Amino acid sequence: MEERSAGAVVFRQTPDGRMYVLLRYPAGHWEFPKGNIEKGETPEQTAVREIREETGLTDVRLLDGFKKVIEYYYNRDGNRVHKKVIFFLAETEEERIKISFEHEDYAWYRYEDALRIVSYQNSKRLLRAAEELFLERV
Repeated sequence: MEERSAGAVVFRQTPDGRMYVLLRYPAGHWEFPKGNIEKGETPEQTAVREIREETGLTDVRLLDGFKKVIEYYYNRDGNRVHKKVIFFLAETEEERIKISFEHEDYAWYRYEDALRIVSYQNSKRLLRAAEELFLERV
């Protein structure tokens, strides 16, 4: 079974530096906004829609030069699912989050804290790649 999703590492610039949003799922893990690509959508459109649906953020823009793919397997209803997720880097100036029914909490974190809190190694790699992109542009 194959599944395709898209999402984004979402950040905002503050006087205290760059802050990344993480969402807490009912199972307890912290992750970036993402969801299944719907028929007729591009991965970019999916990422923007999922950000809006899962965080309430409407003023977001995807940054050029960041497109990362992660792949993993999981079990659903006794079936092994191969999931491929395309992640983008998205910037917002909005701070207020309105989480969806899919999540229990959210928080904005500085890079070091986000890296410590995000649950999966794939997500840690995404976050490191995002931060490296910023350092390259300085």
